[in-house]
Amino acid sequence: MRRSSPKAFALILSALLLAAPVAAQEQMGDPSFRPTVARPAYAGEGPLIQLDAAHDSVQTLDGRYAGFAALVRADGYRIRAGERKLDAPGALDGVDVLVISNAVRPADGSSPDAFTPGEIAALDAWVRAGGSLLLAADHAPYGSANETLGRALGVEMGKGYAFVLTPGGPLTNLDYPAEALGEHPITGGRDQGERVRHVRTFTGQSLRGAEGATVLLAMSADAREAADLPTLREIDRRLEAGQASDVVLAELSRPALPAQGLAFEHGRGRVVVLGEAGMLTAQVVRFPADSGREDVVFGLQTPGHDDQQFALNLLHWLSRIEGLR
Repeated sequence: MRRSSPKAFALILSALLLAAPVAAQEQMGDPSFRPTVARPAYAGEGPLIQLDAAHDSVQTLDGRYAGFAALVRADGYRIRAGERKLDAPGALDGVDVLVISNAVRPADGSSPDAFTPGEIAALDAWVRAGGSLLLAADHAPYGSANETLGRALGVEMGKGYAFVLTPGGPLTNLDYPAEALGEHPITGGRDQGERVRHVRTFTGQSLRGAEGATVLLAMSADAREAADLPTLREIDRRLEAGQASDVVLAELSRPALPAQGLAFEHGRGRVVVLGEAGMLTAQVVRFPADSGREDVVFGLQTPGHDDQQFALNLLHWLSRIEGLR
């Protein structure tokens, strides 16, 4: 990850995060996103991707993850919502790749975890037997809700808001140029035309993998993590007031963990864990007509990165397509 000059939209999105929310603003899937795939991986009935829909995530097939669904269909995959808990009989039958994105803890407060011990045990056994899992757990509170599942996979979660400090304040939209991308079939693709050279994330947490895990997205040494959004806003406020950055950062943040993306084998199965979910889809923040603010788009449809190819490549690896380098 580098402190390169960020694109204007990245600055806008970070500024939006740090600003007080505008009444009636709405974050949603971008209905204008129409992905095209130059060389689809599957011409017919491709592998089945199941997007978890049993843990109250807002990342749904017809909502914020509609862009993800459109992309994988364009690549020849089938995709469906998984409405049953993971330890329910038949919940993972026929599934080639399970996608979990920003699962949340029960609304009644009965548990700090999004998944029950039975679900975690069932999922762990399924992956070890040869299943493939893509787990995306975003900024707070999603890291905490997915922490126990991550631990079962050997992954530590930062659980906060990862950022780098720029002259304009904390930046949560992070750029990963070629030198920050791990050498792996996911970054290599099937040929040079599919090689990933630049990835951008859109506000998430940091991660640490177990020994042997490949770091796909390597955080820079000066990356930091704030515990929650109020703390991140307080960091921005104090810096804007002229307080010394080293003092503010030491008091209100901690060093980020070394990664924001990981890939590894788990038994006979494969796992990718991402500390940010928006990079896999296309979203827009819309404001009321009388607010005087322009809509902000972020994700796959924004320029200056290879996130679409990165998303396709990681699914190719998880679905064990031949020809990955």
